[in-house]
Amino acid sequence: MIEVRELTKTYGSERAVDSISFDIRQGEVVGFLGPNGAGKTTTMKLITGYLPPNEGTVYVDGKDVREEAIPIRRRIGYLPESTPLYRDMVTYDYLEFVAAMRGVPVEKRNMRIADMTVACGIGEVLGKRIEALSKGYRQRVGLAQAMIHDPPILILDEPTSGLDPNQIVEIRELIRDLGREKTVVLSTHILPEVQASCDRVLIIHRGKLVADGTPDDLQTSFVGERRVRFGVMEPDTVVMQALSDWGRATVLDSQINGDESLFTLSAGSEDIRGALFHLAVERGWTLTELYQNRTNLEDVFRQLTAS
Repeated sequence: MIEVRELTKTYGSERAVDSISFDIRQGEVVGFLGPNGAGKTTTMKLITGYLPPNEGTVYVDGKDVREEAIPIRRRIGYLPESTPLYRDMVTYDYLEFVAAMRGVPVEKRNMRIADMTVACGIGEVLGKRIEALSKGYRQRVGLAQAMIHDPPILILDEPTSGLDPNQIVEIRELIRDLGREKTVVLSTHILPEVQASCDRVLIIHRGKLVADGTPDDLQTSFVGERRVRFGVMEPDTVVMQALSDWGRATVLDSQINGDESLFTLSAGSEDIRGALFHLAVERGWTLTELYQNRTNLEDVFRQLTAS
C-alpha cells in the first residue's frame, strides 16, 4: 500500500530524512518511533504529499506522490502533530465542512458524522465551539476529521496526545479495529501503546531507519543478558550454597522477605528457568517465583537511539 524508496529531505545542510526505504502492506498497523528530531513528522509529511522530497519518492497504492499528489491525498486520512482545527467553528459544523471539502456526497454526510461521533466519542461536544473544548476533545475531533471520508490509509502523528488514560485505551482499541480494514501508520512516544496496537515497528534515528520488525522480533533480537527472578521458601544461605554448587548461574542480587528468599540470577543468553524448576523440586523447596525479565520495546528503543 505504501512504498518508500531512498527518501531524502534536507533543510539547508541538515538531512532530516536520510535515504530511508520501507514498505507497508495493506491492513498493517505500523508504529513509527524515534526520539524528538529524528525525522518522523517530516517522513509523514513526505508520505502524505505535504512536503516534496529532495531525493527518492513515495508510492501510495502504486501512484507516485510527486506526480499524483491530489489523488493520493484523497486516499489518506492525516492527523498532523498540531491538530488542524478552525477553533471558531462549532464541532458539528466543522465536521460537515471537512466532509464537504473531502468530497463526501451530501446524502452521506450526516451518516459519516454520526459514525465518527460514536467512534471518537465526541457526542457531548457536537454543539460546542472548538475553542471551548479541552485538548483531549480537540484531539478526538482531529481524529474524526482524518477519518470522515473513510480513507483506506490513516497517517496519525501522536494521535493520543493530550488524552487521559481512559481515552488512550479507547483510541488504542479504535486503532486496532481500524487496522482490520485500513492501513494505519502512527507516531507515538508511548511505547506500551505501540506494543498493544501495532503489527510492526519502524524506528528512525537521525533521519535513518535503524530497525524494522514486529515488536516481538525486535525484543528477541536485542534480548542480551537473560535475568531470572527466583524465589523459594528456604533460608537464603541454604539456597545460595546450592546455587553455588549448581554452578549454572551468577547471583546478581538477593533479598529476604520473611521466610522467602529471592534471587536475581544471570546465565548469559541461556534460558535456565526449566533447570531452576527441577533444582527446586530435587531440593524439596517451595517455589514462590520464577520468571524471566524480558527485554521490552523501551530497552530496544534506548539501545538504538542512545548515541
